[in-house]
Amino acid sequence: MTNDRTALTRSELADLLTEAAQNVGGIPAAEYPTAAARSYLHPVLGPLAAGPRVITELNDRFEGFVATEPRPAGSAGLFALASYASALGWLTESFAELTSSVDEICTRVGIPAEPRATIGAPTGRTGQDDEFDFAFNAIELEAVRNAAEAAGLAPDDYVEVLSQSLLAAARITDACMEISSGLLVLQQDFAF
Repeated sequence: MTNDRTALTRSELADLLTEAAQNVGGIPAAEYPTAAARSYLHPVLGPLAAGPRVITELNDRFEGFVATEPRPAGSAGLFALASYASALGWLTESFAELTSSVDEICTRVGIPAEPRATIGAPTGRTGQDDEFDFAFNAIELEAVRNAAEAAGLAPDDYVEVLSQSLLAAARITDACMEISSGLLVLQQDFAF
């Protein structure tokens, strides 16, 4: 981004906000190849790989606004600047939470635990969300056993870390969709 440009028009601000919203909204859909031994991480690897790129793009855009001479002084420019700062802060925090969740999952998988041979309802352990019940039919159970074997985990451990991964992916997806929606609403406000 260059510093020798004139103040942005409302239409240009709307375009920038739309681009930012699309980049943020694309994080949950990002694909990343998953080895069979790490199949339980599949839901989070795409966002984990795409997140830093989008955060860098938003940060560069934000720094470009701040470095512009003269700095944005109109209400539209200041509002766009505040919107980028807010989106950047929220996305960075959400990404830090995702990274922490993935680290916890990897730590759990790397620590040997007592093997469990059956798959059933949760064992009374609760996390941040309410307990849930689940059961598998014969085809699903075979698929879980095959995936667990490929990952080198007991079936119950595989189901648990996969559930944690899905929960982490759902959290970053919700955050990205809310940030993206907010930026798109701002874009509509700036559009003529």
